[in-house]
This record gives sequence, C-alpha cells and structure tokens, in this order.
Amino acid sequence: MPDLPANFERRVRDAVGDHLVLIDPADTWTYGYDNSRKHQAPDMVVFATSHDHVVNLVRLCNEFHVPIVARGRGTGTTGGCIPKRHGVVLSLERMNRIVRMDAANRAITVEPGVLNQTVQDCAGEQGFFWPPDPSSGAFCTIGGNLAFNGAGPRAVKYGTPRENILGLKGVTGDGAEIHTGCYTTKGVVGYDLTRLIVGSEGTLAIITEAVLKLTPLPEAKRTLQAIYHDMHSAVQAVVRLMSQPITPCALEFIDGHAIDVIRDYSRAALPSDAGAMLIIEVDGPAAAMDAAAATLSGAASGDGLVSLKTAESEQEVAALWDTRKALSPALRNIAPNKLNEDVVVPVSKIPALITGLDELSREFGIPIVNFGHAGNGNIHVNLLYDTQDPAQERNARPCLDRVFDLVVGLNGTLSGEHGVGQEKRDYITKEIDPVTLDLMRRIKREFDPNGLLNPDKIFPHSG
Repeated sequence: MPDLPANFERRVRDAVGDHLVLIDPADTWTYGYDNSRKHQAPDMVVFATSHDHVVNLVRLCNEFHVPIVARGRGTGTTGGCIPKRHGVVLSLERMNRIVRMDAANRAITVEPGVLNQTVQDCAGEQGFFWPPDPSSGAFCTIGGNLAFNGAGPRAVKYGTPRENILGLKGVTGDGAEIHTGCYTTKGVVGYDLTRLIVGSEGTLAIITEAVLKLTPLPEAKRTLQAIYHDMHSAVQAVVRLMSQPITPCALEFIDGHAIDVIRDYSRAALPSDAGAMLIIEVDGPAAAMDAAAATLSGAASGDGLVSLKTAESEQEVAALWDTRKALSPALRNIAPNKLNEDVVVPVSKIPALITGLDELSREFGIPIVNFGHAGNGNIHVNLLYDTQDPAQERNARPCLDRVFDLVVGLNGTLSGEHGVGQEKRDYITKEIDPVTLDLMRRIKREFDPNGLLNPDKIFPHSG
C-alpha cells in the first residue's frame, strides 16, 4: 500500500483532478524506472497539465513533506528520475503544447513535455531548427533535454541546451514561481539563473515553460565516412579536424570494437579491416560545400586512413546515422550488463584517453567499447560485463573508478550530457572540490529548503 500521509491523496486529487492521479501499484510501477534499468516504484503518479498544477502539487508536497520527482519520458541513463524515496512522480508528458512559434525573433516557447522531434518539425516548417539533437530525439522531451543539458552530435558547432535557451518559467522546491532569462539574445540583468537550472537534473526547480533559441536551417549539408586501420589514427584525425577553420556540425567517433558489434545491424559499408570510423558532417551555404568538404577531407587524410567517401544520397546519409544510433541498443544484446559513461576530455587528450582505456580493459579483463561526439571530446565509454562471471562482476566497478581517475587526470569531466543522477553521485568528489560542493549544497537548500525535489541525486551521501 502507498506510504503517504493521511489526507495527502485527497488534497492532491482536489488540486489537480481525480483523472490525473494514479495510486494503484499496478499503475504507478511503470513510472519508477528510466533507461538506466534501475527501478523504484513511487507511491503516487500525478499528470500535470498546467503550470498551476505543478505549483499546487509542489506546495502540497512541502506541506506534507512528501518527496517529488519530475519526469519526462524516462530516456535518461543515470537514474535521474528514479523516485529513490518513493513519494510522488510528477509526469510532465501531458504538458506538451507549443505555446508560441516566433520565427521573426528565432524563438519557440514550449511546455516541458513536448518531444524534441516535435520542436524540430515545428521549427523546420518555418526554416529553423533547435540545435540539441540527442539520439533519443524522437522520444525524449524538451524538459528532459534541459534538465540534463542533453545535446547530441550538433553540439560541436551549435552548443548544448544551455547555449540554446533564452529563458524559462518554473517552480522551485518550496513551490515558488520563477521566471528567468529574457526574450532577447542579449541580456545581463541579474544572475544567469537559467543556465544554473538547465543541467541541474530537476533538483532546483521544475521547468514548466521554456523559450528556446532557434537557428536557421542550413542551405546544404555534406556527410563523409572515414575508415581507419586503428583507433589512434582516427583520434589523431579528430585533432586535425578540430584544428582547422571549418567547424563540422557533427564529428562522431566509433572504435573497432563498436564496428564489430554493429556490423550485422548496419546498412552502411563497413570494411573488415576497419579499426575505427569517423562520421564527419559539415553544413552551411550551398556555394561553400565543395570547398568545405575538401578542407575536411584533407584534415581527415593521413596515416592509417583506409577509405574516405562522401555519402551520395539521403539513403546513404541515413544509413550512416542509423549505424551510429544503433550502437547503444546493440550493446545491450552482446553483454548482460553495461556501464555507459559519457566522459569528456579536451580534444587534444582523446589519444591519451583511448590509450588509457585500452590499458584498463586489459588490466581488469573488462571489454570497453568507445564511441561518441569526438568533436568536443565527449566519448561514450561502455564497460561490458556479465554478473555471472565472478571476475568481471568483481572488476567492473573498480575499472569504472579508474576510468574516472583517468578522465579527471586528463583535465576532463565525468559527464558531458547524461548527467550525474544516482549513477555518478558517489564519484562527483573526484571532480568537484569540497568547498565548491558545499556551495552547491547551499544553493540547493535555497531553491529547495526541505530537500524534497528529486532527492538523493547528484550529491554523495557523505557531507
């Protein structure tokens, strides 16, 4: 039975309506998981359909001291929307309206439950796009993109959600209504609370509306596939590609182990001697495409290059990107367990990262598959293991610990877009010093004095 204070359920139903509340464990069970495959069932699920619903619910949770976790579509991989203390899951999937499309000012105002793909479709009709493009774009919500600063391949040229939002409307942990940012692309009045809330994983405030900054669709795009004998030749090419004036709009890296995994899933041509692959994409004015592609081809060429070709049709382009997007689900099929970490290092340090990961894989006997957004050093490091294998079960977490030590030692960060959630909270002190972490805790208390908003995330238990 739900473990909720007396009268809380009745008060919530009065505030939002009976039809927007789930209390039966058979109904609430589904809302206790995300793509981390971790699970904790909430006591109650509430479907907000308006800003006022969110305000009223958060205030009731404070009155009755009930934890509350905001949720989009559950595509996150770090357990960020798992209700660790049961309580209430606030589903924002029904707050899915596009409030305003303002092509003249390159802006679109949306509710948090709108899908990323829906924004792209709406903006595209007016000749624009929103740069963040996570691989789950057809399913993930804008609220989730903002909560975890989830970006995708285009971030190398166009930036993350933090660079592509103008302002937001939200509700803090104690039920206060806030408006941050401004409607213009320039503005320096007050602290930048918008960028503080974006990426805070729902621990400071619940976003109920956001003004997104749009970018005009490019006239043309060119996609190249570069195959290398080995990973190190590919990562050296990445360094060259990011050291010349033409910035790719995407630069994806797939190592040889990953190529072997997806060979049977891919419609793209993958030679048997492929040790690594880059997907290189450039966009801009049609008149500049030939020269831009030639410049990138020159940078991609060098020792270890097996083949370099330009996709000649939309079908070939789609095949390349399908190959990249198939990686994460394909890995689920070859190993019972996977630790998927989205670390970031400076681009010049990618060769050292790959070398270090090879050494750790051999030392611990844990297969490591790497792919990701190489243009900004954001590499998805996948440790594949089997809990039924005693050695692998014993070594997986110590290996991960050393992976994080390697990343921080290369002046990198533990997460580029997946966030901390519950998966990385116990490692955060490797990157953030005690004084800074204490300041973060104090900021959290100002926004959420009772500690009810997505508790047990980001911060380690000690301290």
